[in-house]
Amino acid sequence: MRAAPDGRTALMVAGAPTRPDALLRVDLHTGAHQELATAGPLPVDAAYLSEPETLTFPSTEGRTVHAHLYRPANPDHAAPEGTRPPLLVNAHGGPTSSARLGLDLKIHYWTSRGFAYLDVDYGGSGGYGRAYRQALEGRWGEVDVDDCGAAARALVARGEVDPDRLAIRGGSAGGYTTLAALAFRDVFHAGVSYYGVSDLEMLAQETHKFESRYFEGLVGPYPEAQPIYRARSPLHHVSGITRPVLFLQGEDDAVVPPNQAEMMVDALRAAGVPVAYLSFEGEAHGFRRADTIRAALEAEASFYAQVFGLEPADAVAPLRVDGL
Repeated sequence: MRAAPDGRTALMVAGAPTRPDALLRVDLHTGAHQELATAGPLPVDAAYLSEPETLTFPSTEGRTVHAHLYRPANPDHAAPEGTRPPLLVNAHGGPTSSARLGLDLKIHYWTSRGFAYLDVDYGGSGGYGRAYRQALEGRWGEVDVDDCGAAARALVARGEVDPDRLAIRGGSAGGYTTLAALAFRDVFHAGVSYYGVSDLEMLAQETHKFESRYFEGLVGPYPEAQPIYRARSPLHHVSGITRPVLFLQGEDDAVVPPNQAEMMVDALRAAGVPVAYLSFEGEAHGFRRADTIRAALEAEASFYAQVFGLEPADAVAPLRVDGL
């Protein structure tokens, strides 16, 4: 290893320095190597990329919540004088993983279109010490929900975002946090669930043995803690949801099966809550195909435009939102 001119560390293989951004195949016995790929230039003007600011906010029970704020960034457009941007609060999956600060063009899709984007590392997220990580033990559906709401309220209080245009979104466990926030709290005006959990009890019954121990730590042992599973399942508290919801689901998802979304959609339709549902053939837990990712983002953009009364930045196909 040696220091590169820009201060980063370069790898020395067989006596020759290679680029710090190179992907290598190395023979550990001989030191021979093959350069497989290097990072190419980013095909986006950096002026369209929002630099995140890491913030902390007070939350419930005297706790502190960490989050990364991405403000709107687009050199070609400016918001009307005196207005504040709508806010998208993102709840990461896991739920004990964390938000990542690496380049994610999906985030900049929103910030380049006038949204503020808050990536929340709610209590239970990794990277902030043991006590922070343990805050979610037995409290999934409470701590994460409170922290996302507290972070959104704090930005409103700071005058950073539009108090009437607050949305929460997330995938997998983050989809569960999204639905729980809409069912059990009154902070957000819309929600988007990517392959999210609506019924914890059903998930506990269907999951494999390894994951079952994970849920015991997050909620409680099943079936002994069945009342808690039901009490924290949005599907059993549809009456608490009055805001529009968009569901995006892979048809081949074996981790959070499509019935988790479909039962919730049916229940919301029956209750007269505005709802939209898109399923994608050939997609599983986490969308992989570029056409799916693009379709999902454009559907989400159309959803926010309709719910918040915004003019879409792109010519996206209108999403059908039942009951809106």
